[in-house]
Amino acid sequence: MGKKRIVVIGGGAAGFFASIAAAERDRSLEVMILEHGRQPLAKVLASGGGRCNVTHACFDPKLLAGYYPRGGKELIGPFHRWQPRDTIEWFESRGVPLKAEPDGRVFPVTDQSGSIADCLLKAARDLRVQVRLQDPAIAVERTADGTAWRVFPSSGEPLVCDRVLLAPGGNPSGKAYAIAEKLGHTIEPLVPSLFTFKVPDRALGALAGISLPKALLTVDGTRLRSEGPLLITHWGFSGPAVLALSAWGARELHARDYRFSMRVNWLGGITRERLLPRLQNLRTTAARKTVLNAHPDELPKRLWEYLLQRCAIDTATQWGRLSNRTLETLCSGMTGMEFEVRGKSPFKEEFVTCGGVRLSEVDFRTMESKLHPGLLFAGEFLDIDGITGGFNFQAAWTTGWIASGQGR
Repeated sequence: MGKKRIVVIGGGAAGFFASIAAAERDRSLEVMILEHGRQPLAKVLASGGGRCNVTHACFDPKLLAGYYPRGGKELIGPFHRWQPRDTIEWFESRGVPLKAEPDGRVFPVTDQSGSIADCLLKAARDLRVQVRLQDPAIAVERTADGTAWRVFPSSGEPLVCDRVLLAPGGNPSGKAYAIAEKLGHTIEPLVPSLFTFKVPDRALGALAGISLPKALLTVDGTRLRSEGPLLITHWGFSGPAVLALSAWGARELHARDYRFSMRVNWLGGITRERLLPRLQNLRTTAARKTVLNAHPDELPKRLWEYLLQRCAIDTATQWGRLSNRTLETLCSGMTGMEFEVRGKSPFKEEFVTCGGVRLSEVDFRTMESKLHPGLLFAGEFLDIDGITGGFNFQAAWTTGWIASGQGR
């Protein structure tokens, strides 16, 4: 075959990062990317509202792994070899300064995802990585003598190579899963992750744009719970608390066809027992004020009015006239108001898929298939996904770097 070659199937974050790292490791290696779309790194460009949440400022591998509903255990070892600190140093050493926001998310200082995409494209170009767009792989097979691989692109002639890296991302409609299955790999069922909740409540929708810094969400009949910022939207709920809940509950919520009862504690972890004395104190100190005009500081007035209406409390009632039973009703509404979720919506363009190549069939020391030497995997094509906050990109950088052969 002559010159050594690796064919990378997928021109996203994992595919590009692996290609660059492989070319850096061995300058004599021929590296080729086959991408089905018209534009490489499309998800990088769309992520973070066009800002690209590159990684997360969590530098303890074990703690970092805890942000992955699937694949966390398997990623602990890889994170000891390539973690967010390495990612930050990699981009900054190539002229892309990054910044960490208070919540730990890391973005380019430019706040432009193009800064990240351009950096990757330039690195690939400088290393003579070949990128073929709108040319997906349609089949992969061993050569007759078993010493090499043959990749069949849609454009025609098969490509013979020493190694094949499958890194096409987690798009459920992608045909690459069939390639892995044909080679004997198991694909864990594919269901959406990172989505928002639809709630058919017009009064709630009228509050669109209101956000709370800390709310606690629980799904009735399950152990699913999530605490964090909550955003009210025209269609229901979004924000980090919802996205985390959708990630951890991806399979369970899919099994329920995204129809379930959810309770919202608008004050985070505050219990009824702790809240009730506060309301009783308000009844005393604000006895002559209406319940609408004297309310807990943590809640926006429009949301407070909605809560009163849901609890069937006249907004013109004075605090001093509220009965103990009414206070208990209000307390329950503030710490566990029930909503009927009736569907989901994708989170912007940042679709993430739960499912993919079964992790027990992959050697995470090399990202190589346990079934076929020379067949590698990286990124979301594996049954790995994290919550929102830069974790999915970090998994792509880490698995891509290891799949490239770096560190061996």
